[in-house]
Amino acid sequence: MFLKLFLLVLLLESANCWVTSNMSNELIAVENAYMEWVRQRASMKQPVFQEGKKNLKPCRIIKVNKNPKFGEFATVQKAINSLPVVNLCRVVIYISPGTLQKIEIPATMAYITLVGGGAERTVIEWNDTADRMGRSGLPLGTFASATFGVNSPHFIAKNITFKNKAPSPPSGALGKQAVAFRISADRAAFIGCNFIGAQDTLYDHLGRHYFKNCYIEGSVDFVFGNGLSYYEDCHLHAITNSYGALTAQKRDSLLQETGFSFVNCKVTGSGALYLGRAWGTFSRVVFAYTYMDKIITPRGWYNWGDKNREMTVFFGQYKCSGPGADYGGRVPWSRELTQQQAQPFISIDFIDGHEWIQL
Repeated sequence: MFLKLFLLVLLLESANCWVTSNMSNELIAVENAYMEWVRQRASMKQPVFQEGKKNLKPCRIIKVNKNPKFGEFATVQKAINSLPVVNLCRVVIYISPGTLQKIEIPATMAYITLVGGGAERTVIEWNDTADRMGRSGLPLGTFASATFGVNSPHFIAKNITFKNKAPSPPSGALGKQAVAFRISADRAAFIGCNFIGAQDTLYDHLGRHYFKNCYIEGSVDFVFGNGLSYYEDCHLHAITNSYGALTAQKRDSLLQETGFSFVNCKVTGSGALYLGRAWGTFSRVVFAYTYMDKIITPRGWYNWGDKNREMTVFFGQYKCSGPGADYGGRVPWSRELTQQQAQPFISIDFIDGHEWIQL
């Protein structure tokens, strides 16, 4: 609460500066707000969000297998439908190897863990796009195009591939967003999972999320949304033959505690790739200790066609390596972070992980 009130004061002071001062004063005000956030975040002992519950001991174990001799249900959706409307205990669902179809978990069914038989063998795939007509007779939109959608907190997935197999659209095509996975809830963890698609692969929509040893493939904005998320030891792979973008983070206010942090990751693929586009006015993305292949465009970042966002975004890198990590050609409004600036982003404290991650 103190941090939010403090930032609100800073925001009001910044707004006043915009009326009475010139451009340099605007930049100073925003920079001071960022640095105060860095200092506060590094020293905080209490999480910004409500402390996550540690309800990991399962109260029920379900096996999904098409052969009824080896499983209680033939599909994951039927297993989920068997749970109470309001689920308050950890349920672990083991999924046998095979290919499954589109699934959604409602907001009231918390504490679900899905365990696949290996990411290469347990694949959940579908092919919806944003412009496809839904049952209502209206286009699905990006949100509902997801092959797998999660709306409930305390979700865990291990060793599963989530895929949207819609064809990769040509550059500039409209309505072809095709989400492989959407997470719209707090305190979710993904271990050893693959997220495969093209445009808008992983919708990191809302909440705190942890990704460990995951593979994420796409072309444009293939990690996007307004989550507060930490990606550790992940492989990010581009599949574009022209210009693409890895991230599109949608932080719209200085008061929002959101952003993406990539630590000890690897970026490879084809085409020319921006590290991120400023979908939100206060978009925040950091890469630390990450290998970047030569596909990263020298400028590194794109302002979404709005020069005003150059004053408010927080795009940075820290001790990255590889031919695409050279900071010399980066846009002047991105940052080569100091140790102090990078500190809040390079551990699971960024997502208050010590309060809720127990895997």
